[in-house]
Amino acid sequence: MSRTPAGTPPNPRGAERFHEERATYTVKGSTQPDIEAGVAAIRDTVKTLRPKPGVYRMLDARGDVLYVGKARALRNRVANYTQVANLSNRLRRMVSQTRRMEIVTTNSEAEALLLEAQLIKRFRPPYNVLLRDDKSFPFILLRADHEFPRIMKHRGARRAKGNYYGPFASAGSVNTTINALQKLFLLRSCTDSFFSRRDRPCLLYQIRRCSAPCVGRIEPEAYGELVREAKDFLSGRSGAVQKKIEAQMAQAAEALDFERAAMLRDRLRAATAIQASQAVNAAGVGDADVFALASKGGRVGIQAFFVRGGQNWGHRAFFPTHTQDVEEAEVLAGVLAQFYEEVPPPRTVLVDRPLPEQALLSEALGESAGHRVEISVPQRGERRRLMAQASRNAVEALERRLAESGTRAKINRDLAEFFELAEPPRRIEVYDNSHIQGAKAVGAMIVAGPDGFIKNQYRKFNIRSAQSNDDFGMMREVMTRRFARALEEDPDRDGDTWPDLVLIDGGKGQMSAVRDALEELGIEDVPLIAIAKGPHHGREGREVFHFPDGREKTLPTNSPLLFHLQTLRDEVHRFAIGAHRAKRSRAISASPLDEIPGIGPSRKRALLLHFGTAGKVRAAALEDLKRTPGISAAVAQKIYDFYHPAG
Repeated sequence: MSRTPAGTPPNPRGAERFHEERATYTVKGSTQPDIEAGVAAIRDTVKTLRPKPGVYRMLDARGDVLYVGKARALRNRVANYTQVANLSNRLRRMVSQTRRMEIVTTNSEAEALLLEAQLIKRFRPPYNVLLRDDKSFPFILLRADHEFPRIMKHRGARRAKGNYYGPFASAGSVNTTINALQKLFLLRSCTDSFFSRRDRPCLLYQIRRCSAPCVGRIEPEAYGELVREAKDFLSGRSGAVQKKIEAQMAQAAEALDFERAAMLRDRLRAATAIQASQAVNAAGVGDADVFALASKGGRVGIQAFFVRGGQNWGHRAFFPTHTQDVEEAEVLAGVLAQFYEEVPPPRTVLVDRPLPEQALLSEALGESAGHRVEISVPQRGERRRLMAQASRNAVEALERRLAESGTRAKINRDLAEFFELAEPPRRIEVYDNSHIQGAKAVGAMIVAGPDGFIKNQYRKFNIRSAQSNDDFGMMREVMTRRFARALEEDPDRDGDTWPDLVLIDGGKGQMSAVRDALEELGIEDVPLIAIAKGPHHGREGREVFHFPDGREKTLPTNSPLLFHLQTLRDEVHRFAIGAHRAKRSRAISASPLDEIPGIGPSRKRALLLHFGTAGKVRAAALEDLKRTPGISAAVAQKIYDFYHPAG
């Protein structure tokens, strides 16, 4: 069986790995929303099934996925849903909404488990336990595609050639570790292009954070030795590295080479600083991830510790959703399957309780990772002490989450009362624009829910129609595009993408523009509020809240609700300004050569290195273009014809 790379693909790789195009079929049933219709649709599906492993999807009348499940024998597993009396209330509701099913057969139950995790991450079904975590995990990458390898932070697909170390719980922990590793091993962190242009050492060399291989201050063999030491250190052999540095420092001192001895002393201090920063004692654990679950008040929290080479690389708390009426061990198993869909598993996964189908999950993770993965409940020793610490952290994280949720719930109730809403909003959309005198204008939308910001639903709008410095026109365009699409995709508002409240950064003018835009689309029931800054244009000012009917309200300067609304406004400011700056940066780095069809980054680099500027490329004769290294005669002719269409 082929292995998929880490990370969730935009579509499950069924055609390649699970033969989804060949093995998937749909059985349609009644569209009436009742449990008898759901059972009838499931029974029609059961008639077509064989006792083979695979994955099933339950769909409602609109075709939206309600649930994704896997089975060792599809016929037996799906038939269980027709025994309504034996189902929990949650599953009965699911069956009552089911109108058809989709089936994917696989070669084994382990493959079915992997595909189930992929589909859950893709479709986010409302009846599956969901691991909601919008942040990808950072890694340290020690690249291997250069004579002098670079150390760097990495997120996303692991396409670059080199050694990956992680996951780390946060970007901050990665940055701290890289800074210490630079002091310890003097490895370069600059890009290849910056490296190739240097004719003297940069500041990092002056502050003893780099060995300056760019200008020959270190030989390739010596740099390679530093790279090997860094790999040993990151792989858990830090003690041997420290002893080696201590011996070198003693030798330098005996030889009266005090400058080198001082440099080695600083490296030794950096190694000690890395180990002292470990908040969790994980010595002797090796490579392992530790998961502990806590539950209270119907909510579930899971604490994860990431240990590599006996070093703690951070921890993170997860709060999965859709956990009502689901056994805690089943919740933890579902979280693990989804978590390792994005992160390569270590050889050891420690959990605080036995899991259902634990051996199967271990087998599936092993197939995905390409090595054996052991899932176990520690019973004694250092692993048991580490699990106890993870359990305490899980309880504390969940209690903090519940306290925060209680505070948010009260603020949402106050917000509904202040803005005269029928009930607390579950989805708030906030809008702002960013531009410089109308140039590179970008509109931004952020989304907030009962549990905070929903960052995977943020949206940017490249504003096209508004002219000059027309804030009202820009806001009108953004709202027209946003809600025209909403009307097209969900006209009945059955989904969760329609806002319960729209906040606009601006005053009466922006409110009028937005109100008119929505009225033109026939939308008059979406609550609108415009937030205008107070007289001091800061947190000390008294923001004015404009209603569509022209009324205005203010809040006391010490109001928690005012602080909450200011936080929403500040977040949309941050997102809009970031999008605008990114658009400006792309425009600054753009080149006229980008307009030539068939000219990619490598050919553009070759042309600029040969001619110096894009203007000289434009003025070059055909024979000069042909003499450019890396440019064939055919490509040279294409470039010449682009700038001289008449021949």
